[in-house]
Amino acid sequence: MKKKPLILVGAGGHAKACIDVIENNGEFYIYGIIDNSKINRILGYPILGKDKDLKKYVKKAKYLLITVGQIRNNQIRPKLYNLGKKLGYKFPKIFSKRSYISKHSKIQEGTIVFHDVIINSGAKIGKNCIINNKCLIEHDVSIGDHCHVSTKATINGSAKIGNKSFIGSGSLISNSILLPKNSFVKIGSIIT
Repeated sequence: MKKKPLILVGAGGHAKACIDVIENNGEFYIYGIIDNSKINRILGYPILGKDKDLKKYVKKAKYLLITVGQIRNNQIRPKLYNLGKKLGYKFPKIFSKRSYISKHSKIQEGTIVFHDVIINSGAKIGKNCIINNKCLIEHDVSIGDHCHVSTKATINGSAKIGNKSFIGSGSLISNSILLPKNSFVKIGSIIT
């Protein structure tokens, strides 16, 4: 199978973790990275330009992944996603080969699923989400668009997480909990 060209937007620490998953996945090759900083390369991949330069590359690499993390600000990822959509990019779903994703779950475009994640049947995950290393997403969970479920978080059955929410590392969300949009759950929290 021929690998498809992919552009990343963001060259920070989260991008390095995404690169590892993309390389593990094997479906895409990284054409280059867009970032507003002054660095030239990250993990050997070239920085192609700034956000304003995205329009130059849509015909060369039609796939785009947002690789900016989401801890302090939940507005950047949706803004970049909307810019990419407006320019005509496609947003793939990227899954680590070391994750388990039920065939009875639904995951939307632009979402990346990291290593050792388990996503069970009936789970629904929105657009442009980060499901980070070692998360457990149980049956019938619903996660909105532009969410970041951080490392080793557990979201139990039938819980609902609103758009643009952040779930901190090691957090435990009990069954059937409803978290509104823009929720911020601190590291190690227990929500019952």
